[in-house]
Amino acid sequence: MVAKVLTLRRQTLGTVLVLLLPALVIYTLFVVYPVLQAMVYSLYRWNGFGPLNDFRGLENFARLFGNAVFLGAIRNSFLIMIFSLMVQLPLAMVLALIVHKSDFPLAVLFRTVFFLPFVMSEIVTGVLWQFIYHPQYGLVNYVIQLFNPGAERVALLANPDTVLGAILIVILWKYFGLHMTIYIAGLQGIPNELYDAARIDGAGDVQVIRRIVLPLLRPTIMISVFFSIIGSLQVFDIIWAMGRGGPVNASETMVTFMYKFGLERYAIGYGSAVAVTIFLICLSFSVIYQRFLVRTVG
Repeated sequence: MVAKVLTLRRQTLGTVLVLLLPALVIYTLFVVYPVLQAMVYSLYRWNGFGPLNDFRGLENFARLFGNAVFLGAIRNSFLIMIFSLMVQLPLAMVLALIVHKSDFPLAVLFRTVFFLPFVMSEIVTGVLWQFIYHPQYGLVNYVIQLFNPGAERVALLANPDTVLGAILIVILWKYFGLHMTIYIAGLQGIPNELYDAARIDGAGDVQVIRRIVLPLLRPTIMISVFFSIIGSLQVFDIIWAMGRGGPVNASETMVTFMYKFGLERYAIGYGSAVAVTIFLICLSFSVIYQRFLVRTVG
């Protein structure tokens, strides 16, 4: 009997390994190997051509953290992250609480409309909002002129003081629908009996949200926060489409800095140091998040 059980376990393990092998090979080739390759390149001064023969150790990292533009890019990336956590996610939660109710008029239509910006590609989104912000023909200046015909036209994407705020609005518009949909999915998993019991006990809307909705929705919120933070640290397409990190690096992020000062200038070693830095920041956050926050939910 024991021998049969052991044989069955070995067969099951073999089957699992065979089924996982294709995914493991693909993951190793397209994730693990590039990460290790970038770590090696970051130790060299290399332009992408010829052999790796100019070993510099940690010199690329020293140059990187001595670069004021990169430090500003880190600041911008974290500003985007803070904005997402403090504005985007609460707005998504409020809208989810409103439209998830089946008796809300046109609830399905609102869900679709709010989710549509996320379906649109980042490049198309950036180009679209370039037209909206256009100082001569854009919708923003049209509205300003409509209510104040004598007002000076504004070039939000050409002003270092306003470009990041303008991009934050685009990021909010683009991604809040995703988080709203995540919250709606979590809300639909809360039994209606809990709401009914709370109403019978005399609980108001605020008490229901505080005592029932938010505690039961906490795992969903944790997932949404994780997606928001990782996405904020890696945002690239929208910013690149709307101004390539300019003007004068005012909207630079870590990823746009890597592309601009690494790949475009064929400084592959330097760009790899940026990529490794981004990877380590995301990895550190993921480990800390899983260890100290997600486990508390369970």
